[in-house]
Parts: sequence; structure tokens; C-alpha cells
Amino acid sequence: MRRVVITGLGVVASNGVGVHDFCHALRNGKSGVRFHQKLQDLNFTCQVAGYPVVEEALVQARFTPQQTRNMNCVMTYGGLAAVECWLDAGLPLKSEDTLWDTGTIFGTGIAGVDTIGDRLVPVTREGQSRRLGTSIPEQVMCSNVSALVGGLLGMGNRVSTNSAACATGTDAVAECYRYIACGFAERMMAGGAECDSPYVVSCFDAMRVTARKGNDTPERASRPMSATASGFVPGAGAGALMLESLESAQARGTRIYAEVAGAHVNCGGQRNGGSITAGNPEGVRRCVRAAVAESGLVPGRDIGYINAHLTATGADPKEIENLVEGLGVAPGQFPWINSTKAMIGHTLGASGAIECVATVIQLHEGFVHPALNCEDVHPRIAPIAARIPRETVQVPLRAALKTSFGFGDVNACVVFRALN
Repeated sequence: MRRVVITGLGVVASNGVGVHDFCHALRNGKSGVRFHQKLQDLNFTCQVAGYPVVEEALVQARFTPQQTRNMNCVMTYGGLAAVECWLDAGLPLKSEDTLWDTGTIFGTGIAGVDTIGDRLVPVTREGQSRRLGTSIPEQVMCSNVSALVGGLLGMGNRVSTNSAACATGTDAVAECYRYIACGFAERMMAGGAECDSPYVVSCFDAMRVTARKGNDTPERASRPMSATASGFVPGAGAGALMLESLESAQARGTRIYAEVAGAHVNCGGQRNGGSITAGNPEGVRRCVRAAVAESGLVPGRDIGYINAHLTATGADPKEIENLVEGLGVAPGQFPWINSTKAMIGHTLGASGAIECVATVIQLHEGFVHPALNCEDVHPRIAPIAARIPRETVQVPLRAALKTSFGFGDVNACVVFRALN
């Protein structure tokens, strides 16, 4: 098994478009959650969201007019994160050659639902399908982002899309790690993207799991680990990470952010309390234990930080209890823990990728961002309250754990460590 490292990052998030702005927002506890009139007009319970603000000049700088005409929201977010990640890894953007040793697994949860709702279904029902144009298939297919990225960057290895609900991005990192470690590729870009469509919000508003409070105070609406959490805040965006064999990275002389030390993906089988919407506790614990065991690191000594899934729903206390049990450490030895969703909302299929980017940034830069809006820690989380940072903590980190859990009782965990 070859060693695998992170050599590039890219991000489109509501509190920062681009790694530099995103890092600044994390360090300063800046929220990107805002009120959106359209959500109020549609009579949603939750009228706030973490939607990125992307300047048109950036889109024009990254893509040709022909490309932008054929792209929808999820493709734009994913494409921007991917190109930034590529350049950040020190790779040439223009190449006439197919890169047979480079590929991507770039996932999504709901893909082109905005295009389906706004164009495909209405125009088809009117009997006017010829008005749709020839680009409609690439905008609505689940693999729209990975196909875009593969073509933009000339990738010749595996180019595919994964979809594991809210675990999608972290699952992609784990899969790319395995693919490189086994020698099937030198470089694989792992990513996740989600659009900012009201059709996405509608799905979860109907389930009554979106935030019921906070429309008047958007920045305080997303409240992971809080006793007054009232549901998750919808979000959108994209994250991308360039995974590369250590040998390739060293031969190129490029910067290395961190090493992927271990990963595990599993499913609780919707048994023992698990369901389509709830996790089997044993499945979560097994996933955490297996990822940490593969890393060879010792919980309570080596792993100093957890970027947790924590959505600001009733599942938060259960998640903390599973992490405590899975790591097998006393509350006093528990790592620092936060949820980036407090700043950007829950970006669904993009959440794991964006939060992996946040994890690697904090590990590389040596800080833990504040856990916003949990001044009233949930009573069941109180035993580890001292490990929840109320403000930015400057601390050298040896290793960090990223956890993601999704609909279908699916789990994904990745351990990142500083290169040694």
C-alpha cells in the first residue's frame, strides 16, 4: 500500500469562495448563512441558507462562454472548486495530452435538480422537448460534475460520480485514497458538489428537519451541539481535494498539506436502531474504530481534532456518544471538536468534501475554528463541553478525524495527519 498525500485544495462555500477566503472565514468564525427572500416567498419554514456568492468575473475567468452555456449551478460550483484544486496542486491547466495516471471521483447528492425542475419537466410536459437544446443531458445526469471536471482537466484514469447522501464527499476521499494506495492511479481528485435550488430545500422542509428558528437572525440559525438547535440550515457549494501518491508529490516538488493516514466506509444495515434517516450506533462506532486503527494513531494522544458531521438536529447527542464510545477515550482526553456546518449550513452531498477541506486547512495551519452558536451545549453533550472551542484555538495538530454520516445508514471516516 502506497502512502497518499493531499497536494491541492479547492472550495466554493457560503462564507468563502476560494481556499484563501475560506481559511480566513474559518479562522475568524465568519458565518455565510443569510436570509433568502425566495425561500420566504415559497413559504418554507426555513428561510435562511448557506449559499455561495460567486462573482461572474470568476466564472468568466475559469470557463469559456461555450462551457458556461452548458453548465448549471452544481456544475459551476464543482468546476470552480476543481480548477482551483488543480492549480493549487501545481498542475498545468492547459494540456493537449490525456493524463492517463490522473482521475476523479466527484460526487453529489441531488445533482441537477434545478435544471430538471425549471426546464426539463415543464418543457417536456408542454410537448416542446426540442426546445431543450443538446446540453440538457449533461446538466441533468448524476455524473455531470465528474464529466465536466474530467474534460476540463484532461483526465484519463477513472472519472466517475459517487453518491452516498451526506457522506458523499468523505466517501469520495476514502475511495480515491484506496485507489491510489493500491497503485491504480498517481493522482485522484476527490470532491462533492450541491446546487442552491429551492427544490432541494423543499425535500427536507417537508420532513420538518430544517431549522424552525433563526429566520430573523440568520447567522445564529445553524446550531450544532446546541440545546436550542431546531434543525439544519440548507447549504450549497463544492469542495475538492487532490490526492496523490507520496512518490509523485515528492518527484514534482509540490507542497504537501497532509497525509491520508486511514479511512473506512460502511453501513449499519438499517438494523439495531438504524433506518433510512438514523444511524445504527454500532455501524458508526465500527467505522470510526477501523479508520483510526488503519492510521496506527492513538486516540487521546495523537488525534487532536474532530471535524464532525453534527447537523443541528436531534442526532447530534447520539453522534457525540458514538464518537466517545468509538474512540474509547475519557471526556478529558477527547479531541477538540466542531462542526463547520455552524458557519455554512448543511451542504448535503458537498458537505463531506467541503469539511474535509476545512479539516486539512486547520491541520496544516495549526488552529481549530470556533464552534458557533453552541453556547448552550446540549445536556447530553455536556461531558465533552470543555473540548468545544468557543473561539479560535491556536494549537499544533498531529492528526485530525473527519466523520460523515448519511441517509441510508451510511458512514465514512477519514484520518488526516501531518506528514512526517
